[in-house]
Amino acid sequence: MQLQEVIAFDKHSYMNTFGDRLPVMFTHGRGMSLYTEEGKEYKDFFAGIAVSALGHAHPILTKALHAQVDKLLHTSSLYYIEAQAKLAKTLTDRTVADKVFFCNSGAEANEGAIKLAKIYHYKKGDGKTDIITANRSFHGRTLATVSATGQEKYQKPYAPLMPGFSHVPINDIAAFQAAVTPKTAAVILEPIQGESGVHVLTDEYLQAVRDICTKNDILLIFDEVQTGMGRTGKLFAYMHTPVLPDIFTSAKALGGGVPIGAVCAQDFVAKAFSPGDHGGTFGGNPLACTAGLAVFEAFDKEGLVENAAEMGTYFQTCLSAIAPVRGRGLMLGVAFPGRAKEIAGALFAHGYLVGAVGDDTLRILPPLIVTKEDIDLFVKELKEIL
Repeated sequence: MQLQEVIAFDKHSYMNTFGDRLPVMFTHGRGMSLYTEEGKEYKDFFAGIAVSALGHAHPILTKALHAQVDKLLHTSSLYYIEAQAKLAKTLTDRTVADKVFFCNSGAEANEGAIKLAKIYHYKKGDGKTDIITANRSFHGRTLATVSATGQEKYQKPYAPLMPGFSHVPINDIAAFQAAVTPKTAAVILEPIQGESGVHVLTDEYLQAVRDICTKNDILLIFDEVQTGMGRTGKLFAYMHTPVLPDIFTSAKALGGGVPIGAVCAQDFVAKAFSPGDHGGTFGGNPLACTAGLAVFEAFDKEGLVENAAEMGTYFQTCLSAIAPVRGRGLMLGVAFPGRAKEIAGALFAHGYLVGAVGDDTLRILPPLIVTKEDIDLFVKELKEIL
């Protein structure tokens, strides 16, 4: 089909949740590049919103998926699944988590973390039900995760929201301390807020929150849906600090493009889930978990987490000579007040894919395979556009 036919079908039959999208349709990709049917090349510096950590058509991932498709797609969790068990062990071997539950998305992972926190306190019988989150946060689009999200624009149409959530400014420990009550069950924080413009929570703030949580039997949950899987130059962003979460979530890059999410928890809280307390039909199926294992294989063989750290430092240095930069590793926000949308549009016209947060921040999330040459070409293009 031609692009205009697809647009017509979309307007006729697809719910208008995305509005008018960028006028392009990609048919294939390789490495850092995506291509249209006409063969026009776009350099991908957005990675499907931090999903395509390996870039496009990565041989390790595609080979593993082809082999799995030929064998088995789905059985349900009524039965043992080899890839599911292997991926769970891979995550527990490399993180603070002792147990893992797989689902299908970041929103589901955060929903699962909320349920786990609530049932943990319910089974303790301590009456704690409330959850503190941050202003400008984004945790998903289910009713519970919209309630957790600290942005009114996502919440207003769905009132009344799920009760028990409160929101505080980031990096303000006095405000956080003031929000804690005897009913506070958990805290959910993104180590770096992505969707609202790449805002970094300081190590000092996270440590202070950790100390308050430990003292008051409050569970600390890190939403690592976007910051995890190498994006910040560590496997998970909490690893930049001495702070250990009780629960953390993962999704996006975990499957390299195949939908998968994970709730990861230390054993003392994970055991609050008993058989029947939580579940899902598709979560952790053979295809999705095979994708996750292939992502870890590529990380190990090609040093991609280390590359994210090195290239992130280089990229930030290059961009800092142009405009103020926020972020860590390859999760970057460049401040262009009042100009971000225009610059993102100009980059698109010149064959570069990035995001814009409002009209103030250029959001850059390249695949972890990015090289200095890729970065140099991007920076050169950006300078010419400016």
